[in-house]
Amino acid sequence: MQGSDTGIVSPRWPFDIRRLPFYYGWVIWLFSTAGIIFSIPWQTMGMAVFTDHLIEALGLSRTQLSLAYLVGTVGSSLFLTSAGRWYDRLGGRVMVALASALLALMLVYIAATDSLAARFGGGVLASFTLITLGYFGVRFLGQGVLTSASRNLLLVWFEKRRGLVSSARGTFVSFGFAVAPLVLAWLIANGGWREALWELALCCLGFAVIALLLLRDNPESCGVLIDGHSHDNPPPKPAMQASATLQEAVRTRVFWLTSLSLSMHSLFATAVTFHIVSIFAAAGRSQTEAFAYFLPVAVVSTTSNLLCGWLADSRSLKPFMLVMLASFLAGAVGLLYLAHNWGYALLVAGFGVGGGLWSVTSNLAFIRNFGPLHLGEITGLCTSIMVFASAIGPALFSLGLDLSGSYAAPQWLCIAMLIGLLAFALTVPQDKPA
Repeated sequence: MQGSDTGIVSPRWPFDIRRLPFYYGWVIWLFSTAGIIFSIPWQTMGMAVFTDHLIEALGLSRTQLSLAYLVGTVGSSLFLTSAGRWYDRLGGRVMVALASALLALMLVYIAATDSLAARFGGGVLASFTLITLGYFGVRFLGQGVLTSASRNLLLVWFEKRRGLVSSARGTFVSFGFAVAPLVLAWLIANGGWREALWELALCCLGFAVIALLLLRDNPESCGVLIDGHSHDNPPPKPAMQASATLQEAVRTRVFWLTSLSLSMHSLFATAVTFHIVSIFAAAGRSQTEAFAYFLPVAVVSTTSNLLCGWLADSRSLKPFMLVMLASFLAGAVGLLYLAHNWGYALLVAGFGVGGGLWSVTSNLAFIRNFGPLHLGEITGLCTSIMVFASAIGPALFSLGLDLSGSYAAPQWLCIAMLIGLLAFALTVPQDKPA
């Protein structure tokens, strides 16, 4: 079972958590939150801060660098299901530490890509190949493995409060997404893009060491009870939850509804984020307004995440899925009419509420429907689809702009897909609350 003692790192090393006067799940919550925050620089909004510096250093055009990002991201998505299988075998403790350490090495590599390209004779081909490998590494390790492992790790430490603790984590993650571009820009302005990557690599390496020392895979392997219950006051004995294999999961409608709905958000939100300045400019809005957009969305997302995460602990997820898709649909319509104030308000409300419900769904849907035994492999396939979609989104919007002179065509395509997913969601039966 995922999270059991694999023999690689003993759950008693370097100390036995049973001797501590508090439930260790809250330490896991802290590391789960930090792990996702550490992945933010390698999400689209984080990598975008380094784009102009890499273009100058590598001698590539914006289109060439964007293509390298696309190829690296799509390539990384092909291996995430296998990474999920490693998570099931090795446990979250090893995977979080290993992904963080390897991510540190990859950041040092990216900082040296221009020098390495010069050693290979320079030119577009050398620069393109080297930075594509770099993008592959940080997207696979950061957005993929570290994010997925950090998210899954928390789910086995809480049951009755799973939605609430996941939403509390989402509050800090949303704040991290809001401030990360500013922090990264400050690091670059005060030391340079290469030095910023070195500093981030050092942080990742330090996090890997601390995670290896302090993380634990699950309560059972450590000899404690889930949710902080004591042996004198054990939790009520629930019916044994069956765990589906990946092959069984992919034969269900709920797996594809969840994966495609989450991926639709990845495609749409990544495209909007990547082209945010251009999209706002096309609507007659300034760059300042474009960057300011993220703050109200984060506030709405955090509020809806906290409220719905608490409600979802005792309710089926189907209503939340329907509201999430309807919210994204409303936000998509708002994006079409961004030139109007009501369009902007609809965009903020729709993407904000939808983003909050996206966190609730991504945290709870798979463990509730398929159990914990193969959670890593199942969520790994979903993450693979999401990462692939996140790579397609910016390219889709760019192609629409090139062919039609506006972003309207890809926006209408996203609206059509959201309507299709909403109709599909109505046919999927409700799950039972945890």
